[in-house]
Amino acid sequence: MNAQRSPSRAVAWMVAAVACFSLMDAGMKQLSSSYPSLEVTFLRGAASLPFVLVWVLASAGPRSLIPRRWGLHLLRGGLGMAMIGCFVYALRDLPLSTAYSIYFVAPLLIAALSVPLLGERVGPRRWVAIGVGLLGVIVVLRPGVDGFISIPGLMVLAAATAYAIAAITVSLLTRTDTSQSMVVWFLVIMAIGAGLLALPGWVPLQLAHAPLIAGMGLAGALGQIALTRAFQLGEASMIAPLEYSGLVWVIGWDLAFWGQLPDAWTWAGAAIIVASGLYLLHRERLNRVQPPKPLDHP
Repeated sequence: MNAQRSPSRAVAWMVAAVACFSLMDAGMKQLSSSYPSLEVTFLRGAASLPFVLVWVLASAGPRSLIPRRWGLHLLRGGLGMAMIGCFVYALRDLPLSTAYSIYFVAPLLIAALSVPLLGERVGPRRWVAIGVGLLGVIVVLRPGVDGFISIPGLMVLAAATAYAIAAITVSLLTRTDTSQSMVVWFLVIMAIGAGLLALPGWVPLQLAHAPLIAGMGLAGALGQIALTRAFQLGEASMIAPLEYSGLVWVIGWDLAFWGQLPDAWTWAGAAIIVASGLYLLHRERLNRVQPPKPLDHP
């Protein structure tokens, strides 16, 4: 569906998408204290899938779900399991704001990986931005217990790496497959794969968590709908920087739900990472390189 461009509406939809995804992540953090990481990964995919299917069938019809390149869909689903599984594992111990600060290195990793995987050219200024952003990750990671890098922090970095590789597959899939098929099959493959892997250590679901699980699924689906609408109405280079507004939302959730605020090291590292990411997007705009649409989200 083609939509008339409207920058102001695109910004509003993107802010709404980021807010929904951050609320979904808060739900995953809540569930991570009661269930294994793979089980929460299964719940993330399975809970959003019915809502997303209703939206896709109502807006684009069943033909939009037909996949063309099964191999890349399976790869994205596997990367999704790794991405969300690692992210949920980290959320058991890390504040959302700290996890987001590290995860924001993903756009920098996408730019770096586009060279060997897509054959794109990255200029020296963009490489400097990537290097500075990775330095910001080190700033966030180092102030752990006794000064050691924490395992949860490294798990977020692994999640960001999985996201970056998945974003490369999106660049390839958009040549043959619809965005609707990418979203739906991502959730299906991730839910089935994570569910099967979670079976040996399965923890029975508590009825009291049903509203939380449903709310997490609805927030994820609404975030996906808002994200799609944002990219229909605005240029990717204009609205992609708004992903960083997620840090504001998760700081609010950390304070409201867990009474936590980022420490000084997290603030400093996040500032370095966000500044590097924004500079990279600026250079991509000057070079007329469109950032990939973020179809996947932890």
